[in-house]
Amino acid sequence: MRISKTNQGLKINAIAGTYVVTLGFDLAQTKCKGLLGFSILRTDENGEAKFLEGMKCFAETDPGFPAGAQYPTNKQPIQIFQWADYSAEPGKSYTYAVTALKGTPKKLKPFAACSVTVITESPEGGDQDVYFNRGTAASQEYERRFGDVAPDKVKDNKAFEWLSRGLYEAMTAFITSCKPGKHSLRIAAYEFNYEPFLQVISDTIKAGVDIKIIYDAKGAVPGVKNTALVTKFGLTSNSTKRTVTPSAISHNKFMVKLDKNKPIAVWTGGTNFSDGGIFGHSNVAHVVEQPATAALYLQYWEQLKKDPDNKTFPTIVEGITSIPPLNLPKGTSVLFSPRTNLDALKYYGDLAMSAKDALFMTFAFGMNTTFKDVYRNSTAPFRLALLEKKTRPYQKTKEAAKLADEQEIQVLRNKPENIFSIGDFIRTNEFDGWVKERLTGLNSNVNYVHNKFMLIDPLSNDPIVIGGSANFSNASTNKNDENMLLVRGNKRVADIYFGEFVRLFSHFSFRESLKFRKPDNPPKPLRLDDWWQSSFGNTPNSAKRKYFAQVSK
Repeated sequence: MRISKTNQGLKINAIAGTYVVTLGFDLAQTKCKGLLGFSILRTDENGEAKFLEGMKCFAETDPGFPAGAQYPTNKQPIQIFQWADYSAEPGKSYTYAVTALKGTPKKLKPFAACSVTVITESPEGGDQDVYFNRGTAASQEYERRFGDVAPDKVKDNKAFEWLSRGLYEAMTAFITSCKPGKHSLRIAAYEFNYEPFLQVISDTIKAGVDIKIIYDAKGAVPGVKNTALVTKFGLTSNSTKRTVTPSAISHNKFMVKLDKNKPIAVWTGGTNFSDGGIFGHSNVAHVVEQPATAALYLQYWEQLKKDPDNKTFPTIVEGITSIPPLNLPKGTSVLFSPRTNLDALKYYGDLAMSAKDALFMTFAFGMNTTFKDVYRNSTAPFRLALLEKKTRPYQKTKEAAKLADEQEIQVLRNKPENIFSIGDFIRTNEFDGWVKERLTGLNSNVNYVHNKFMLIDPLSNDPIVIGGSANFSNASTNKNDENMLLVRGNKRVADIYFGEFVRLFSHFSFRESLKFRKPDNPPKPLRLDDWWQSSFGNTPNSAKRKYFAQVSK
């Protein structure tokens, strides 16, 4: 849901996803002299009101709270023109009253006020359901809730429940909702080794539901572990090993649901069926309840079951899904891999180049040359990229290539239209006043950003969302088994993805910025100067203000 309102010269633009409400503010530059920040009062549908909180304060009014403390924005306002409520709950009404504050730190005075009311989306809605896990285990909030304790050491699975944020519950419900004699499931998996999940599948099969599985059985990871657990849970007779083409991976993570042998829905996205996939790094699951879409996935699954090689399979795949026209049709399209060439990757690049106002992308394994060109040459005035690391993994013998890649990324970051964020966590509280964070230990290769999605003009009336299992790379196009959804014109889906991108981007951007702080800087300072000037002119903060508030200047 989206809503904008202006009062007393203060504009508020609100975008409500499922667990995130994003707020953009705008106040004329001529009215900003003396501005000390904004307060945000949230009132829920039951009348409970609270000021949203930040983690910075004025030196003059610092109450001396311990590291990791939060401060209500009516006492310690936020000094940026964009904020988000990450404590919202799905399917609920919230009113946000935003007030511009002037005066002094000890005596803040309202200058302008505006309020908007939104209703958050539910993950389940229409014929497309979207579930994002927490994806930010290394966080101040995790430390506040669970302390310096690994998730598997927290009682009653409370840490896993918080990290899942409904994704695992929806995943198991997709299976347990199947009725014997009526429904059946066809599963394609890369990492297939979260034991409680395999137990759910085993129990459902024993209850009489027809379930068939294809899983990657190549190599020590994930093949050996997958095979061992398939055997342990008695799933061998229900499973097919994907073994052909050792240089590629069977990277799919989808489930097709059938009713009386007719496909009715597909569960897909980038979430592996593993503890790291579900609870560790950031992931999304996307359910499409459209028979035509589910039928394509079933056709693809049936070909995968034959364990084809990369000589014959790409041509078969292209016969199932062809590349759509650049003017992507409204609704849902599908692209499968492997393909005979890189035309599909080029197509994603062309779609990205078509962005008029904004482009948001995630990169789990570095930025492919195709998208470096996009971020170099795009005419969209606001372009964000969220990366797991600066570059893709390199062998130690290719250090020069890695350094060149890093330099290329830095050149892109220097463009004012581009704002990049890279995964990180807080390792110390020596001078910043933040609580030291910890990784979950659930992941090895990818600790932070595992999502693979692209948002093209997400706040327009005609947004495009592209996402699935593929990493926007050469290998994910012409070698690996992959699937991607392309959704055009669905503002509800776009709003959910938008909110979650903003949440993840802000989380990691803040942590990356701490690396450039000097020990002699004052901790958590709110400023008394004209801090707001950086949000006007040709600056990244200005681009952010204009886009989130949806204003032209």
